Amino acid sequence: MWRQPLVALPSDRKDARGPQSNPLCSLKSPTMGEEGGGRSCGTTRELQKLKQQAMEYYQQNDVPRRLEEMLNSTFYLQPADVYGHLANCFSKLAKPPTICRVVGKNVLDGLGLPTLQVEIFCTIQNFAKVDAEELERKDAVSTAVQWVNEAITQELQGIAPSNQAQVDQVLRIFFENKVQEEKEKRELEKSTEDSVVVPILSPLPPVLPPPPAKKKGQKQGRNDIIVEKPITPAEPVERVLSGSMAIGAVSLAVAKTSAMLGNNPLYLNIALLKHRQEQQKKLTIPLLMVSMISCGKSSPGKLNLMKEVICIPHPGLTAKQGVEMLLEIQKHINKTIEMPLPPKAETKKGHNGGKRGQPQITGKMSHLGCLTINYDTTEQPLLLIQGICASLGLELGINLHLAINCAAHELMDYSKGKYEVMMGTYKNATEMVDLYVDLINKYPSIIALIDPFRKEDSEQWDSILNALGSRCYIIAGNASKSISKLLEDGNISTPKSSGLIINHTNQTTVSDLVEITDLIESKKYITAFGSTEGESPDDSLVDLAVGLGVRFIKLGGLSRGERVTKYNRLFTIEEELVQNGTLEENAREQLKRKKERRECKVAHIQVDKSQIHYVGKKCWYIYIVLKHSK
Repeated sequence: MWRQPLVALPSDRKDARGPQSNPLCSLKSPTMGEEGGGRSCGTTRELQKLKQQAMEYYQQNDVPRRLEEMLNSTFYLQPADVYGHLANCFSKLAKPPTICRVVGKNVLDGLGLPTLQVEIFCTIQNFAKVDAEELERKDAVSTAVQWVNEAITQELQGIAPSNQAQVDQVLRIFFENKVQEEKEKRELEKSTEDSVVVPILSPLPPVLPPPPAKKKGQKQGRNDIIVEKPITPAEPVERVLSGSMAIGAVSLAVAKTSAMLGNNPLYLNIALLKHRQEQQKKLTIPLLMVSMISCGKSSPGKLNLMKEVICIPHPGLTAKQGVEMLLEIQKHINKTIEMPLPPKAETKKGHNGGKRGQPQITGKMSHLGCLTINYDTTEQPLLLIQGICASLGLELGINLHLAINCAAHELMDYSKGKYEVMMGTYKNATEMVDLYVDLINKYPSIIALIDPFRKEDSEQWDSILNALGSRCYIIAGNASKSISKLLEDGNISTPKSSGLIINHTNQTTVSDLVEITDLIESKKYITAFGSTEGESPDDSLVDLAVGLGVRFIKLGGLSRGERVTKYNRLFTIEEELVQNGTLEENAREQLKRKKERRECKVAHIQVDKSQIHYVGKKCWYIYIVLKHSK
C-alpha cells in the first residue's frame, strides 16, 4: 500500500511568472531532496528543515492516512466527478463551524416597538458566513445591542453552535456578572443617598370613618357590620435587568444556527436537546389556543373579565382543519358586528320610556390578533360564539372547546380591594370563586381558565382548583413567576394551578426552556407555550413548542402578519411530520378521551335504560362505558 506522505516545500524550478507561482506541494519525501545544482549547503539545510516541519505538521493532523483511504476509496468507486467526490470527502473531515462574531441590531416589531435582531456569524471551512438571526422584543434594546456587539461576541468566539449547553452556560455566567454589577451600582447609589440626611416628617395617622348609625329598632347582631378580609398587597414586580433580552435572543439564534448547519429543522434540534440527544420516533403537535374575542379592561364595553375568549378546536382535528373551522367562525363574528341592529319598537310612556336603546355592537382589531368588542355581560361573548356554532352545525363542548383569559391582575382596584369584573361592578376574591363556578356550570364547554386571580390570592387559587380542577384547567400565566425565578426556587406550585404558560423572553435561554418543561412535567402539570403581546414576525417559538412537546400553544388571533406567520409555520411542521410518519397524536387523543368520558356521564343521565335497545349503538356504548367505570 502506498503511504508516501505529502509535504510542503518550495520548488527549484523558476519561470517567467516569478516565485509566487511555484507549487507548495510535492510527492517527494524529505529524504528525496535535490542533489547538486550549485546550491549551497545552507540552502539545502533550510530545505531539509522545512520538509521536516511539513512532515510533522501533516502527520500530527493524520493527513497521510486519511489521504490514503480517500484515494483508495476513490479508485474503487471511480466516480464520474473525481474532484467533486474528493471535495465531499474533504468537507466531512473539516472542523465543525464555530462562532466568530455576533451582531445585534435595533429594529421594529409588528407594533412599531423596538426589537432586538441578532445575527450569528460562523467560521465554516476557514470562511466567515452568516447563518441565522433571531428577533426578540424588549425595552432597552440599545443596551442589548451593545452587549451583543461587544462582550457577548468575544465570549462566544470559537464555540461550536452545536454545543448549546456550553453557549447557554457562557451566557448565564455573563448575565450573572451583569446582575452583580447592577446590584453593586444600586448599593453605591443608595449609600450615597443615605449620606445626605433629609428630615422625614412622621405621617399623620389615617382618620377612620365613623361606624354606621343603627336604624331605629334594629337589634344588635353579628351581621351588623361585615368586615371583609383585607387583600394581600401586590408583590413587587420582578426586576428586569436592562439588556437582558440579549441573552435569550443570542441563545435562540445559536440554536437556529446549529439546526441550519446540520440541515435540520429547528424543532428536531430542540427535541434532541429535550431528550438528551436521543432521537424521538414520534413528535406531537400542541393543541391550539386561538383568541377569538377580546372583552378585557381596554375594551370599549362594560365587560372587563374576558381579556381573551379562546377557542380550542376538537383534538381529533389537524391544526390546519382546526384553523379553517375557526376562520369560518371569525367570518360570522365579523358579519354579526357589521350587521345593524333592528329598529326598536316605540315604548309607551311610563314603560322604560326614558331608557336608551341597545348600543350598536362594534369591534376593532387588537394587537392580540382578535376583535375587541364592546360587550357588557359575561354571557354575551359566549352566547355569540354558541349561536354562530349552532348556525354552522357545530356543537360547543364537542367540535369546539373554550378557554377564558381572565387577566385578573389587570382588574384589581386596590382602593376598593376588589376586582372590577364589569364597569362599576366589583367582587372580592371569595365572590370571584362563586362567579367562576357559576360560569362553568352554565357553560361546561369552557375547559380552561387563565389567570382567574392575582398571584397574591393564593387562598382563592386553592379554592377554585378544588372546586373546578376536575372539570377544567386552572392555568397560571402572568400570575406565575418568571422562568429564571421558577428554576431558582425549584417550585412551580405557587400559586396552585393545573399548569403554566411559559414564554421565551428576557434572559431565558433554550437550556432554561428545556429545564422548566422537565420540571413542569415532573409535577404532572400541563405546559402551554405562549407568545408575547408585542410579537415579531419570527416563527421560531412554534419550533420551540413542538420540540419541547408542550400540551398547548397560544399564538393569539388569526389576524396580523406577525401571528399568522406562526400558524403557517405550525402547518408546515405538521405536514412534515405526517410525511415522515413521525406525528404522534397522544396529546390530542388524551384530551379527546377526557371530554368523551365527561360527555358519556352526562348522556347516561339523560338516557332511559329501557330506550337503549333502539336508540342506537352510541347509547349502548355509553351504558357499557359507565358500567365498567363504576
